[in-house]
This record gives sequence, structure tokens and C-alpha cells, in this order.
Amino acid sequence: ILKSLKAGISFVYNSKAILVALTLDMVAVLFGGAIALLPIYAQDILQVGSQGFGVLRAAPAVGSVIIMFISAHIPLTRNAGKKLLFAIFGFGLSIIVFGISSIFWVSVLALFIYGVTDGISMIIRQTILQLKTPDEFRGRVASVNSIFIGSSNELGAFESGFTAKIMGTVSAVVFGGVMTILTVGFTAFKFPSFTKLDLNKDIKE
Repeated sequence: ILKSLKAGISFVYNSKAILVALTLDMVAVLFGGAIALLPIYAQDILQVGSQGFGVLRAAPAVGSVIIMFISAHIPLTRNAGKKLLFAIFGFGLSIIVFGISSIFWVSVLALFIYGVTDGISMIIRQTILQLKTPDEFRGRVASVNSIFIGSSNELGAFESGFTAKIMGTVSAVVFGGVMTILTVGFTAFKFPSFTKLDLNKDIKE
């Protein structure tokens, strides 16, 4: 099992497209875990109570579902690298807007966009994994992806709570959004080849 897992990690590390896609998503979820702080926003900042909390909690899911239907008719494979970077940039921006908003419907709209951009990111990431992974590595790479996603979600919730305790709720959410945007900028600068990633070529092959 350890040998198999090591082979999967080694393949991911040596495949820049997969590594960058997984790392981007992990960092975005790690620093963009604003969802964990929704109860505080609903009760103390927006003061909308349990019904408002339900709307806030549902907004990202609605955005994700809509983008799933749209992506079935408008493929995201062309210029996938740029689209992924733009999606995560929008993800970070929506977190910042949500963090500083004190107007309920602005917050709902920000969370809706949060769900849309997260949905785009997930679709492109999964497509990269499927197209860039040989059949013999597919299971192992899927396992590594599960580790990345599972750990980043839990650590993201912890990071949000920890930073909220240190710097305050609003500052913590804005900090997460800023870190997400900075990660996108760093990735575009450090891995310029990723911005040219086009999955249409892989589909045709």
C-alpha cells in the first residue's frame, strides 16, 4: 500500500498540470474557508437569524449547481489553465466581498459567486486529473486527490476559526481571500506554462 501511494504521489509531483491544479484548489479551500464562519456572520454581523443563515448556507450550493448545468453545454476545456486561475481569483474576490459586506443580499450574492467559481474550479481540476492521468495511475492519483481535498477542507475550517480568534472574524475572512488571490498571482508567475494549458488537445488525442 505504501509503495503504491508513493508511486501516486511521485506521479502527481512530476506532473506539473496536476500538481498545480491540486495545489491551487488546496490553498483556495485552506484560506477560503469562510463557510465555517457563517453562523457568526448570520448572528452577529448581518443579524439575520436562522432563516438568513439558511439562505447564506444555500447560496454557494445554488451557484455550484447552476454552473454544473451550464458546463454541460459550454465546455471549460479550452484555455483551461487560464480559466482555472480566473475562477480561483474570482473565488478569492468573492470571499473578500463577503467578508467586508454588512448588507445581507450583497453577502448572498458574494456566496453565490463563491459557489459558481468553486464549481468551475472543481470541474476543470477533475478534467485535468482524468485527461492527464494514465489508466495505471488513475486510482492512486484519485486517492491523492481525495487526501488533498479532505485535508484542506478540515484544515480550512480550523484556519478560519484560528485566524478569527486572533484577528477578528471580518479580518480573518478578508485575509483568506487576499491569500487566495496572492496564490493565483504567484502561480501565474511561477508556472507560466500552466496559463497555456488547453485540454482540447488531450480530448482530440
